Amino acid sequence: MCRPAFLPPHPVQCRSVACRHADTSRLPYSCVTPRELTVSNEEVLAFETDCHLFQDCGFPAPSVWSFLFEPIVHIGPIEFNKIMLLALLGTALILTFFWAAFANPKVVPGKLQMVAEAGYDFVRRGIAREVMGKKGEPFVPFLVSLFFFVWIMNLWAVIPFAQFPVTSAIAFPAGLAVVVWITYMTVTFRTNGFVGGIRNLCVPSGLPKPIYVILTPIEFFSNVLLRPFTLAVRLFANMFAGHLLLLLFTIASWYMMGSFVGTLYAIPSLALALVLTGFEMFIQALQAYVFVVLTANYLSQALEEAH
Repeated sequence: MCRPAFLPPHPVQCRSVACRHADTSRLPYSCVTPRELTVSNEEVLAFETDCHLFQDCGFPAPSVWSFLFEPIVHIGPIEFNKIMLLALLGTALILTFFWAAFANPKVVPGKLQMVAEAGYDFVRRGIAREVMGKKGEPFVPFLVSLFFFVWIMNLWAVIPFAQFPVTSAIAFPAGLAVVVWITYMTVTFRTNGFVGGIRNLCVPSGLPKPIYVILTPIEFFSNVLLRPFTLAVRLFANMFAGHLLLLLFTIASWYMMGSFVGTLYAIPSLALALVLTGFEMFIQALQAYVFVVLTANYLSQALEEAH
């Protein structure tokens, strides 16, 4: 594997056979082993800030190292890094907000209670009632929790000093999708029983019997296997791409600010970075909404009795 020559030097020397026998003086890249892919925080900062236009160094484009973080602390075999810290902080903020809003609810709500009630009512009326009807009432707390968790995890991307969406790490969308999938399966089989649940998932009603030979495997693949995958990837891909775009234009702006002429070049890039930040905030809320709407839709189908 190769790394750009303008990266800070790595303390571990190359030990690959190809690198030892190559004429490295003619190569723009120096070879490193795959296990050296993780870059320290100091190297990332030096890589992304010390290189400017007209200084004989290449553009430090964001790549995989922009999504890798050194562990803050080791807890046994677990590496606790920045992403996990942001996830815990976000969870604590959500719990603290709703506890403070509803610990002593009043008939005439205060400002904090009013904001919390507005958020809760938005999910209850705008998602649960619209998608699931009256049957969705028991699932409102679950849907509210999902919405605010996904939204706050997305929102970290534009918070100063955090500047990283937790959901751009595939483990978090995948974990959320697994929670939704388990809930979906549980509700399906609890409502319809085992045989009825299988029919609900795989056997749509009202079709000619020969069609079921083709349609049943497709329905099984779509409802049981594909749904959690698409639910996770949709959220992950949108947040990953959005963060990458913000990084690209932000780093490009800084890269061009090494001189007066470069600063003039940086103005359009900086303006676009600001516009993208506002647009990304809209996408963050939209993706939380889409995630919860799809979850409500799956639960609504699970509550339908098989025929």
